[in-house]
Amino acid sequence: MKPIYSFLFLVILFASCAKTETTTRTTQSLSNEWKFINEDITHAQLPETDVSHWETVDIPHDWAIKGPFNKEIDAQKVQVTQDMEKTARLRTGRTGALPHIGVGWYRKTFKVPALMSGQKVLLVFDGAMSDAHVWINGTKVGNHPYGYAYFYFDISEHIKPGQENLLAVRLENKESSSRWYPGAGIYRKVQLIVKNQVNFKQWGTFISTPFVSEEMAQVNIKAEINGEDVKVLTEIKDADGKLVASNTSNEIFGNKTEQNIAVPNPKLWDIETPYLYTATMKLYQGNTLKDEQNIRFGIRSVEYKRGFGLVLNGNVTKFKGVCLHHDLGPLGAAVNKAALKRQLTILKDMGCNAIRSSHNMPSIEQLELCDEMGFIFLAESFDEWAKPKVKNGYNRFFNEWAEKDVVNLVRATRNHPCIVMWSSGNEVPDQWGNEGVKLAKWLQDIFHREDPTRPVTVGMDQVGNTLKNGFGAIMDIPGLNYRLPLYNEAYERFPQGFILGSETASTVSSRGVYKFPVEQAKMKRYDDFQSSSYDLEACSWSNIPDEDFYWQDNFDWVIGEFVWTGFDYLGEPTPYNEAWPSRSSYFGICDLAGLPKDRFYLYRSRWNTTDETLHLLPHWNWQGREGKSTPVFVYTNYNSAELFVNGKSQGIRTKNKETLLTRNRLMWMDVKYEPGTVKVVAFDDDGNAVAEKEMHTAGAPHHVELMADRTNISADGNDLSYITVSVVDKNGNLCPTADNQLSFSVSGAGKFRAVCNGDATSLELFHLPTMKAFCGLLVVTVQAAKNPGEIELEVSGENLQSKKIVINAK
Repeated sequence: MKPIYSFLFLVILFASCAKTETTTRTTQSLSNEWKFINEDITHAQLPETDVSHWETVDIPHDWAIKGPFNKEIDAQKVQVTQDMEKTARLRTGRTGALPHIGVGWYRKTFKVPALMSGQKVLLVFDGAMSDAHVWINGTKVGNHPYGYAYFYFDISEHIKPGQENLLAVRLENKESSSRWYPGAGIYRKVQLIVKNQVNFKQWGTFISTPFVSEEMAQVNIKAEINGEDVKVLTEIKDADGKLVASNTSNEIFGNKTEQNIAVPNPKLWDIETPYLYTATMKLYQGNTLKDEQNIRFGIRSVEYKRGFGLVLNGNVTKFKGVCLHHDLGPLGAAVNKAALKRQLTILKDMGCNAIRSSHNMPSIEQLELCDEMGFIFLAESFDEWAKPKVKNGYNRFFNEWAEKDVVNLVRATRNHPCIVMWSSGNEVPDQWGNEGVKLAKWLQDIFHREDPTRPVTVGMDQVGNTLKNGFGAIMDIPGLNYRLPLYNEAYERFPQGFILGSETASTVSSRGVYKFPVEQAKMKRYDDFQSSSYDLEACSWSNIPDEDFYWQDNFDWVIGEFVWTGFDYLGEPTPYNEAWPSRSSYFGICDLAGLPKDRFYLYRSRWNTTDETLHLLPHWNWQGREGKSTPVFVYTNYNSAELFVNGKSQGIRTKNKETLLTRNRLMWMDVKYEPGTVKVVAFDDDGNAVAEKEMHTAGAPHHVELMADRTNISADGNDLSYITVSVVDKNGNLCPTADNQLSFSVSGAGKFRAVCNGDATSLELFHLPTMKAFCGLLVVTVQAAKNPGEIELEVSGENLQSKKIVINAK
C-alpha cells in the first residue's frame, strides 16, 4: 500500500511526573534509592544477596561517566569503512575511554497498593544500556537487548500487593559494541503503571487529522483497548483549559475504537508557535470509569512536495538541523531535562529548527521539549542492521529484535508533533547487495504499518552503490550523508524529486584554538591534538560548511541539512582517533561543555534571521606573532563591514557569491598582528554603519567572572544551573590562552554536579570540583536539592581573585 506523505495529525504527550493518580490508574516513577554494583553476581542468589556495600543511586544513572579515562578500555583495531579506510588500524578513545564495558546490577524495593480484582501492573523502561534482564521477586520477567529501545513488561502475576517487592536488573555492555560512547546503566526513566483490566493499551493510541483548515480540524483518534462493552469519552481543551470539543463513542472494532472530533478555529503547532492542546480520554464499562489518559497534543499539517520538500502548515520549510548523540557531555548518558533544554535553547538562538537523533532512538524528554519549543525532529532507530560495523553491535540482535524495536519506537513516540520523519538506519553496510535492499523495504513497511502518516529515510553514505542497486530509490526520503559531488546525479536518478542532507559538514575545530597558516585542509593533525577554529578543516570524507551552504542556497530540491554535530560528544575523536590523550569529538558547533565555537556564529548568521550576528575571530593575544600575517574573519548577517586594528582601517569587505568562502564570510587575510584593539563596523545594504564590535589584547589573568544560564531553578532534586567561568584580566577582558587550575565549592540548597572545559584531550574527571580552564573558559554545573533555598558557588584559582554567585532554588 502506498504510504500517505501528506498528513495532518495531532499529538500525544504523556506528562512525566513522580506520581500521577486518577481514580483508575497510578503512574509511579521509580527514580530514587536504587542499589547498584558494577560487577557480575549470581542472579539465583539475588534475593538473599547482601547489598549493604552497594552504591545508592538515583535513576537515570550512568555508571561509567565518573571514569577514570583509560585508553586501554576501548582500544579497537578496526577498519572503519564509513571513514573510507582501506586497512585496519588501532583506535583509542573511540568510545570515550570511559569504563562502560562490563556488568552492572541494579536493585530496588517498592510497594504496590492492594490490587483490585484483575488490575494490571506494567513496568516500563525508556532505555537501559544494555541487554537488560529483569527479575521481580526472584522470577525473571524478560529481557530486552537493545540499549536505546523502549520496552515494558506486564508483571501483574509476580507482584505481592501491599508488600515489599524486589526489582532487579542486570545490564551488560560488551567490548566493541559501539562506535561512540553509549553510556552504561539505567540511563532513562523507569515507571510503574497500575491500571484496571479494562484499559487503554500501553502506547496504543494514535491521533491524526485527515482534514484541517482555518475554520476546522478533523481530529481522528484510534485507540487500542483491553476490554469489551466499553465507551470512550474524549474532551479537548485549549492551552487555557477551556473546553473546545468533545465526543463519545461506543463502537469497537476488534480491540480498536475510533473517534472523529471537530476542533473549531484550530491553533496550529508550528516552529514559531508550538501550540499544544490537552485531551482527556476516559474509558467506561457501563457507567463505571475504568481508565483515563490525560494528553497534550498539537495540530499541524505536513506534506513533502516534489522539488520543494517539507511543507509545514502550507509553508516550504528547509531543515536547518543538527545531529545530536544522546550523551550530555560531563553528565554522560543519564537523561536530564534541564540539560536537554539548555542544548535546545542554545540551538534555538543559533536559528536551528530541526534535530536528528543520531544514531539512536530519542528520549521522551527530548521529544517533549522539541514539542514545546518548536523543533522538527528526525527520529532514528539503528546504526547497524544485519551486517556489523563493530563485532558486538546491534547486528547480533537484528534478525530477532528489529521489528519489535521499531514497533516500540513508533508506538511510544508517534504522537509527538515534532517528529516529521523516521530513519530506519545510518550508513548501514547493508547498502551493498540485494539483501540490503530487501531489508530496507521490510523496515520501511513496518514504519508505514505502525504510522502511515510519516515518510522514512536512511542516512546513505554509499550513494554511488545505492544509485545502482535500487536501495535509494525505494526510500520515501533519500538521505545523503556527505557525498556532495553526487547530489546532482542523485536528484536526476532517484524518483522522489528531492534529496535531504541527512548528515553534512563534519567540520572539525577546537574552541578558541587557531592554527597558522590559515588554509583549507583534510585530516590535518597538530602536535597538541587540537583542530583550528578558523573552520576550514574537515575529514577525508567530509567538507567545510560553505560547501553545503552552496547546495542549500541554489537548489530547491535540496530540502535541508542536518549538520554533524550540534554539540561535541564523547568518543570518535577524529582526526585524532590514533592519538592519546584524545577522547571526545571535534565535530560540534558547540564544545562538550556547551560553549559555542566560532562556527556557531557562522551558522547563526545564516539561520537566525531575526537577531543580529557580528562575530570576530581569532582572539587577539599573539605574543611572538608581532608583524606576522594573522587573518581575521567576521561572521555576520550583514553583507559588508570594515575592520580596524588600533584605529587603522584594514579595508572594507563585502560578501561575494562568486567564490565559495566569500559567500558567507568576511575575510581579511593580510592583517599584521600588533597588540591592542581590533574593531569591526558592519554596514547595512545602504552603506550605513549599523553595528560594531571590539576585541582587546588581554593582560595577565587577574580574576574570574561567573555567568549562569539560569539564576532561578526548581527545588526538585534534578534541576540544573550551568555557570560559565571566565578567566579575565583586571579590565574584564577574557584571557583567551588562560589554563589556570580552578576549584569549586558549592554550599546551601544544592550540590556540585559536574565541570567541563571543552578540551577533547583533558583527562580531568568531570565529577571532581577542580579543572583547568581551556582557552580561558569552562562550565560548572550545580544541581538543586529538594528543599528550597540559595545555592552558592565559589570559584577560586591560584593567583586569581575568587568569585561567588548565588542560584535560587524555589
